[in-house]
Amino acid sequence: MRVHHLNCISTCPLGGRLMDGRSRSLLERGHLACHCLLIETPDSLVLVDTGLGLRDVADPQSRLSRFFLTLLRPEFREQMTAVRQVERLGFDPADVRHILLSHLDFDHAGGLDDFPNATVHMLASEREHAVRQRSWLDRQRFRPQQWSTQPSWRTYGTEGGSRWNGFEGVRTPDGLPPEILMVPLPGHTHGHAGIAVYSGGRWKFLAADAYFHAGEMASTPVCPPGLRFYQWMMELDRDARLHNQDRLRALARGSRDVDIFCSHDIAEFEQLSGRSAGIPAEGFATPRL
Repeated sequence: MRVHHLNCISTCPLGGRLMDGRSRSLLERGHLACHCLLIETPDSLVLVDTGLGLRDVADPQSRLSRFFLTLLRPEFREQMTAVRQVERLGFDPADVRHILLSHLDFDHAGGLDDFPNATVHMLASEREHAVRQRSWLDRQRFRPQQWSTQPSWRTYGTEGGSRWNGFEGVRTPDGLPPEILMVPLPGHTHGHAGIAVYSGGRWKFLAADAYFHAGEMASTPVCPPGLRFYQWMMELDRDARLHNQDRLRALARGSRDVDIFCSHDIAEFEQLSGRSAGIPAEGFATPRL
C-alpha cells in the first residue's frame, strides 16, 4: 500500500513561538499542521482524518465556533482541503470509500461532507460522547454542522480487539485490509484513536492528538509552553492522555519498524512528506483508469 501525507489546512494560533516552538517571535501567529493520510489499497482509497473541508472554507462562521476561529485562525485555502489534494494527486474523490477518524474535533472532521459516499470509521465512545454536547467546550470542538454523513458512520467498541505493540482493543475496520489498524489512545477525547498503516516494510503510526510536538517523544519530554497549555485545555481524561504518551515514548524507543508522528507538528509533517506544509500534494500518483 502506498501512503501520501496531506496537510489539510493549517491553523495559526495566537502565541507564535510559544505554540509551535519555531516561529520568530511571540507576537506573530504560530503554525500547526493538520496531518492526514491518503492510503492506496488494491481496491479503493482510504483517508485518515479529513482536516477542514470545502464548506468550512466557504463559510467558516456557520460551521466553526467563534472561539476557535479567533484562537486558531485557520489558514483557509481551498487547494489545501483533502478533496482538492486527492484530485491533484490524479485520483477521483469518489474512490475514497473509507475514512478513518482519529476523533471528531472540528479540525479533523470538517472534510467529511466532501466524501459523501465513504464509510466513516471511528471508536464508538467518540461518537457517543461527541453527540451529547454536554459541556461548553464540547459544543465548541464537536460541530454537528460537519456531520452530514452520519448515516454512513460505523463505530467500534474496544472489547474483543487485538493487541498491537502493547496497545489493547485494536481493531481492523470492516472492509479494510489487516495492514490498517485503529489503535485506542483515549485522553485528548474519550474515543480518541491512532491509526497504524503497514507500508514499505514499516508501520506508519499517526498518533493524532495523543501528543502535539515531536519533543514530547524524547526520553526527557519537552513541549512549547503555550502548546502544553492548549493540550491541557483540550484534554478530557488527563491520566489516560499522559499514560498513552508514556506508552508512545516507550514504543518510539523500543521499536525499529514503527514511525510515530502526530497531527499538528509542522516539522514532522515536512520531514515525512518531503515538502513545505504550505504546499498541497500533487504529481505523485498515476491517474486511475
